[in-house]
Amino acid sequence: MRNANPDLLEEVLKNKLVMSGNEAVARGAFESGVRFASGYPGTPSTEILEAIVQYPSIHAEWAPNEKVALEAAAGASLAGSRSLVTMKHVGLNVAADPFFSLAYSGVNAGLVVVSADDPGMHSSQNEQDNRHFARAAKVPMLEPSDSQEAKEFTRTAFAISEQYDTPVVLRLTTRISHSEGIVKLDEPVDTKRRRYSKDFRKNVLLPSNARGRHEFVERRMRELEESAVADNSLFHLNRIEFASREMGIITSGAAYQYAREVFPTASFLKLGLTNPLPKKLIRYFASQVKRLIVVEELDPYLEEQIRAMGLSVAGKEYIPTTGELNPDIVARAFGDAGVLADSGNRSMTVEISLPARPPTLCPGCSHRGVFMVLKKLRATVTGDIGCYTLGALPPLEAMDTCLDMGASIGMAYGMERVMEPADRKNVVAVIGDSTFIHSGITSLINIVYNKGTTTVCILDNHTTAMTGHQPHPATGRTLKGEAAPKLDFEQLARAIGVHRVRKINPFDLEETEKVFREEMGVDEPSVIIADAPCILHEKIDFGGPYEIIEEECPKCGLCVKVGCPAIGVKENGMPYIDPLLCPGCGLCAKVCKFDAIVPVS
Repeated sequence: MRNANPDLLEEVLKNKLVMSGNEAVARGAFESGVRFASGYPGTPSTEILEAIVQYPSIHAEWAPNEKVALEAAAGASLAGSRSLVTMKHVGLNVAADPFFSLAYSGVNAGLVVVSADDPGMHSSQNEQDNRHFARAAKVPMLEPSDSQEAKEFTRTAFAISEQYDTPVVLRLTTRISHSEGIVKLDEPVDTKRRRYSKDFRKNVLLPSNARGRHEFVERRMRELEESAVADNSLFHLNRIEFASREMGIITSGAAYQYAREVFPTASFLKLGLTNPLPKKLIRYFASQVKRLIVVEELDPYLEEQIRAMGLSVAGKEYIPTTGELNPDIVARAFGDAGVLADSGNRSMTVEISLPARPPTLCPGCSHRGVFMVLKKLRATVTGDIGCYTLGALPPLEAMDTCLDMGASIGMAYGMERVMEPADRKNVVAVIGDSTFIHSGITSLINIVYNKGTTTVCILDNHTTAMTGHQPHPATGRTLKGEAAPKLDFEQLARAIGVHRVRKINPFDLEETEKVFREEMGVDEPSVIIADAPCILHEKIDFGGPYEIIEEECPKCGLCVKVGCPAIGVKENGMPYIDPLLCPGCGLCAKVCKFDAIVPVS
């Protein structure tokens, strides 16, 4: 705004901030008078609670897992305070039990469930489309398409929740969560805690009560669908943007932004409330355009329901059902189909070539020593979700499975039960500290109860590292940074009934190998705790970087197989260590058989 009037510029920027979608949801919660917020860290949703904790009026906390978080939020709602719970898409799998039942019991004060999907699997093990969750549970769902809407839709979600006695899903995607935009700030509403009163028929879901609540749920969804097209509908969640009637596009969320960019002259029906679908509005819009197209990420959620209405619509025959969309993909898909040419819009595809950047464990990562030993022992390693999943990649290649949070322990036990005796001792489960708390404890109980002999290694790096170093019950501090009781893994394992519990320093390869050999050889369960902090979270003073003495190096490549980003190879095949990246952990020196790797003098 060069040469702009300073007074005008100040007025324009007044009460406005640039915010990510996650920050905007946090602001919306504050403006809505939320008093309780809980969740489990998971990209792309993590920053919502980290932003909420900045508002003193909201009690915000990390829970051990998503089920616990939702149940706590349900209790706060029942007690009369507006509550928010956050998770990534796979987290809703963990919280599905209370989620589906809450659809029946409803709420007292407003309750909003934020589910952040990850199209493109930027940091996830699957690409599930959680719009199906809202439809299956018969819970209203809102989908913002930018940061301003993320804030406003959060406010609207709480209003809908209380008006219709229901939890509400606010569905984000990675692009909405992490993209930034200008957000207009408003004052928080003055919400007093609602009175709690006993209601046996509503809150106690015995079959006799739940049958009546199911009928209520069906009525509620019909009323919501009618409200979505009424003139007084909340925030006008669904809107029509008429332009050329040659083509009409139905879309929602981030896909709206992509389609708007590619089809600037088309007419749009932008859906903000995507469950239940406003069928009357869709029929009206379809009657006003010559050609109807649906642009959506992942599954044909909108398209299939619109087809079921008897309308002719195009969509997934052009748009892929996998991966995150962007304007180039949308333009290319419809350009190849001739739609762009027919509609007068132009393809905007730009080819960009980027260098490959394979993920790897950080220099000085404590997990590397454990994987080096397990690879040497030729162990079958059932893995889990966390930074340590990277141990499955070359050159370490030391992890055999990765299914879901907490699965490593259960899968190792299952393998043990059906393997021959000589093979079963070779199976080791590895799991991170936060993941063990999230959903590994019950599997360890199962091993003890059913008299298994599985070896379990807890990779305790003192934080929830993968999602940005969030605290958990074993770190000794809360989301707010306050001191808290510290869960002791050794005492917990012994309380469960594990008699063999060992703690190791994973940078000591000799000790680590010795302990693993011993514990893999016994006929009872054992827990090995690899205790060393994440090097990005707690500074470890190793004493300085290492270097390679070229005259002593035979170029055998053993140091390269450590998989440390600080170690590279010159054009002549000679390895070298980047002193700016090397923290001095010395693992490479410990595998060198020629004493060619030494501390920098």
